[in-house]
Amino acid sequence: MHIAFITAPAPGHVYPTLPLVQELTRRGHRVSYATSPAFADMIAASGAQLVALDWSPGKVAASKGGQKTGELADMLVASIRSTKHVLPAVADWITADRPDVIVHDAVTVLGSMIASKFGLPSATTYPNFAGNDKFDIAQVLVPPDFDPSHPTFQQFLTEMRRLAADFGVPVETVAGPAKTAELNLVLLPREFQIRGEVFGDEFRFIGPSFGNRDNPDEWQPPAGRRVLFVALGTVVNDRADFFTTVIKAFGGSDWHVAMAVGDQVDIAGLGEIPANFDVRAFFPQPAVLRHADVFLSHSGMGSTMEAIMRQVPIVSFPQIAEQSANGRRVQELGMGRLLDISRDTDPDELRRTVEEVAADEDIPVNLAAMAEHIRNAGGPPAGADAIEQLVASRTAVR
Repeated sequence: MHIAFITAPAPGHVYPTLPLVQELTRRGHRVSYATSPAFADMIAASGAQLVALDWSPGKVAASKGGQKTGELADMLVASIRSTKHVLPAVADWITADRPDVIVHDAVTVLGSMIASKFGLPSATTYPNFAGNDKFDIAQVLVPPDFDPSHPTFQQFLTEMRRLAADFGVPVETVAGPAKTAELNLVLLPREFQIRGEVFGDEFRFIGPSFGNRDNPDEWQPPAGRRVLFVALGTVVNDRADFFTTVIKAFGGSDWHVAMAVGDQVDIAGLGEIPANFDVRAFFPQPAVLRHADVFLSHSGMGSTMEAIMRQVPIVSFPQIAEQSANGRRVQELGMGRLLDISRDTDPDELRRTVEEVAADEDIPVNLAAMAEHIRNAGGPPAGADAIEQLVASRTAVR
């Protein structure tokens, strides 16, 4: 088969799909992968052929204390405009090299529009929580101050409807791709999904997979020290104030702190770095999690799943609404704690929370149970089976 992937150009959306791509190419299928050329090397390593798009949905912003309605609306408007920008090139590609099926990211309305326009079978990948008619995913994606009358949000709705009309597809293809997809591959175990019991057979909870990313020689901690890994991900991490608080909380302690500050924070601006800190822009996350005793994290879903697979307790410091939902779910399931980001973080409270999580005897038990659910979810082979079955069923009908 020829399988076309269309995925938003963001690490948290591209990375989780690559083990599935690798499984499909291993089975002999030809995979084309449309996204930004920034991911060219890893897409090539998965066995797929890159379809390079001049695609940049725009920067995700969040104020101190969490994302606001205006910031979400700006992001949505940028996403619709970037979709409009690349839509002609994608349509030309599909016309010239028609695939048997389109596999598209849940936030990528581009994929659902193309599938509708060309009458192609489609599968949606969910790297985060899924939604359906019984569980409104919007309730965990919007900020606490969400106001649908906000002018920029209304602008987004107008441009979204116009985009569908101009391309000649139903507005549902841009307003609710989960309702139109024939197959939905959720890269979580059902047991982690909020209200997982209300999803039918069209949703396959195949769990996460991170492929061959683990090289233990990439990072080693000092012997005999507890390890605290601190990272706010690759998107919303411009939080020098938070990193300074971490230094105040754990400087001179018996913790060895590996702290990733991203590419937006000047390490020199954080002041004197204590001897028990290793501060870098980025770390090889799988290698650090192999040794971590606690993960102080933004709780992006990829990082959350990776920590659970490694059975590392999580203290969540989310920056946007979907990360807050992940952190709440981790806390509900007894695998960590969620910090209140609506107020300034106190160093003493931060240190106390990390210590309590590290000492909690129930957390390792709950992490082990969820890690077992992940192992039993089926992973890339289950996803590849489902895609093959989808195409076979459509072929049989024709």
